[in-house]
Amino acid sequence: MKKSFFTALCILLCCISFAQKNSIKKSGNPILKGWYADPEVALYGKQYWIYPTMSAPFEKQVYMDAFYSNDLVTWKKQPHILDSTIIKWVKSALWAPAAIKKDKKYYLFFGANDIHDGTKEVGGIGVAVADKPAGPYKDYLGKPLVGDIYNGAQPIDQYVFKDKDGTYYLIYGGWSHCNMAKLKNDFTGFIPFADGTTFKPITPEGYVEGPMMFIREGKYYFMWSEGSWAHSNYRVAYAIADNVMGPFKKMGTILQQDPKVGTGAGHHSVMQIPKTDDWYIVYHRRPLTETDQNHRVTCMDRMYFDKTGFIKPVKMTNEGVNQRKLK
Repeated sequence: MKKSFFTALCILLCCISFAQKNSIKKSGNPILKGWYADPEVALYGKQYWIYPTMSAPFEKQVYMDAFYSNDLVTWKKQPHILDSTIIKWVKSALWAPAAIKKDKKYYLFFGANDIHDGTKEVGGIGVAVADKPAGPYKDYLGKPLVGDIYNGAQPIDQYVFKDKDGTYYLIYGGWSHCNMAKLKNDFTGFIPFADGTTFKPITPEGYVEGPMMFIREGKYYFMWSEGSWAHSNYRVAYAIADNVMGPFKKMGTILQQDPKVGTGAGHHSVMQIPKTDDWYIVYHRRPLTETDQNHRVTCMDRMYFDKTGFIKPVKMTNEGVNQRKLK
């Protein structure tokens, strides 16, 4: 009798566990509908926001959409939060926004016009500002914040990093060169470093573009993309340092193509759920069915660390992540 009771109890518990597991909603990948790349994720209040590049030929990249969610599963689109009618000097290649909140204002740093010579072209890294995450945004400076080539770095793929002491840094660069500059408190320009220079090269081995940085357990994690965004070998690598300026020694590759899931995985951002050690990576990849270089989709998966603090290789999925609301 006891044996039958315990057998029945085990079956019941297994059924409950199975039902709970299958009742958890998943985001699915891609998480956004449409061709979007270079996603920047931000947590504003109890909402998740993603600001991506509209993935299309350069001349058609004259606007940006944003997306927000309360639970990582259902995403709503906020169209044209930024476009060439708002930023008058933008003509094409509106790329890779960096989003940050400061003093009750919401800022978007962006790249535009794919300049190759700042003495002959207008473009580079600009700044937009709004009172809400959804905008309306307006041109903050009326001109590029960075409008020329310094230390060989094309002014694209900007990331704004806030250090532990409250200092804000702009980290950016294409053409396999990366610069760091110390932002003024009002984001209108830069504060020179102690040696008088404004743009410090911090390029690690293998760097191509798409830099970003975060702090975990007192260590500075610097991440970037390698390979070509138009090809399957696009990937994400990282380094760890004790100082915001490095030096940054490459630790390895943590995101790359999976022949069963997708190719061209890269240009990412990461987020940490507040008051936890739970991390997520948001990135773009190219579906296996697509050959057009602009057919890129935005995806999200979990990112884990081992006991020594190294980032484990990210497993790309089609299922995405579990539903999760911010507390």
